[in-house]
Amino acid sequence: MGKYDYDLFVIGAGSGGVRAGRLAALSGAKVGLAEEHRVGGTCVIRGCVPKKFMVYASEFSNQAAVAEGYGWSASQATFDWKRFLEAKDREIARLSGIYVTNLSNAGAEIVHAKARLADAHTVELEGKGTVTADKILIATGGRPWKPDDFPGAEHIITSEEAFHLPELPKRVLVAGGGYIAVEFAGIFAGLGVDTTLVYRGPNILRGFDDDVRTHVAEEMKKRGVKIVLGAQHAAVEKTATGYLNRMTSGGDIETDLVMFATGRRPYVDGLGLEAAGVRLNEAGAIAVDKFSKTSVDNIWAVGDVTDRINLTPVAIREGAAFAQTEFYGNPTTFDHDMVASAVFSQPPVGAVGLSEAEARHLHGKVDIYLSRFRPMKTTFYGGDERCLIKLVVDAASQKILGCHVVGPDSPEIIQMAAVALKMGVTKPQWDATCAVHPTLAEELVTMRDKYVPQGAAA
Repeated sequence: MGKYDYDLFVIGAGSGGVRAGRLAALSGAKVGLAEEHRVGGTCVIRGCVPKKFMVYASEFSNQAAVAEGYGWSASQATFDWKRFLEAKDREIARLSGIYVTNLSNAGAEIVHAKARLADAHTVELEGKGTVTADKILIATGGRPWKPDDFPGAEHIITSEEAFHLPELPKRVLVAGGGYIAVEFAGIFAGLGVDTTLVYRGPNILRGFDDDVRTHVAEEMKKRGVKIVLGAQHAAVEKTATGYLNRMTSGGDIETDLVMFATGRRPYVDGLGLEAAGVRLNEAGAIAVDKFSKTSVDNIWAVGDVTDRINLTPVAIREGAAFAQTEFYGNPTTFDHDMVASAVFSQPPVGAVGLSEAEARHLHGKVDIYLSRFRPMKTTFYGGDERCLIKLVVDAASQKILGCHVVGPDSPEIIQMAAVALKMGVTKPQWDATCAVHPTLAEELVTMRDKYVPQGAAA
């Protein structure tokens, strides 16, 4: 080393930065990490982990109703928001501590400070001087985007504040149609909050298969979520009893809380990228090549700050690939194709591969296999919850291009489906798999008839 303080300095101790820093340190490199908040990043501290705890908590109200259908006496249980928050915060602190321990045991040094690039090899640490490094990795993730272009925008909160509400509101408006908005709408509704989801587009979950989008919206309405489409805010006015949401489409909505989940943006503010010569792409993310290298030869970036696939496991794999390449002499890239994803909506979604529209655009003629049904558990007590399973198949090669599941345990199901699709499974191979009965997942391997929409020619 000699010339620099560190072999590697990582800016951002989220999932990708921690994995890269730990692996690099285990190789014998001298590694430093800077984190301006808590170690663990978006996922552990203010993202998927605490949000999943909230999903679990909110599901019990529906489970109690289902239990009555199976012969259990009506439950008189009540939900204690403050007690839940205390338990959630304890678990988050424990997980953050594990990240710190793993880094320390690997020999990495953690600096709690905002970091800024002074040049390609120099990092300024707010209030703690400067350090130099041979290699620098940026892994600062993303932050919620909050609009400020309408009167009263100062009254809205984002998902990050939702994790620390002093009390649960009686009425909430969630603005947005992406997975974060949809998940929080389900959470609030499940906890007994009068919930309205407002989205400016024609349907929620843009980017997912259209049948999935429609199905989720219908099922959310059954669980009490009011969905207002084609609408957006003109103003938010504070009143004596809450907030009056004035919509551009008309129809004012009064609530106790207004939460915007209208997207996240790469966190590049104040990083000094210009001083180091790091280039951004048209979307405002750090531009990188397949090895996660930026426009500067000794600076890399992984995770949401690059805006490739913004998922925690992807950031981890990108960070690991960087470490393998630069510190183990094993050039490694992460393949971003066929990455499965889940939406922990209620009901949840699991998806991998192409939507029907994407497949038709890229491959032309495709075969569709689609099933909508009431699962066995729901049928027993006369419930009206319905599941959806859909396969998108290339007509010529019979290769399965996409798999989409909406229903209980769909995130668990899609993980195994992703293995098959990643290996290039064909529909005949898929069909040759024997079903596990009685399960919801068996529907995936028993669909034989191609789906033909009503009114369409066979």
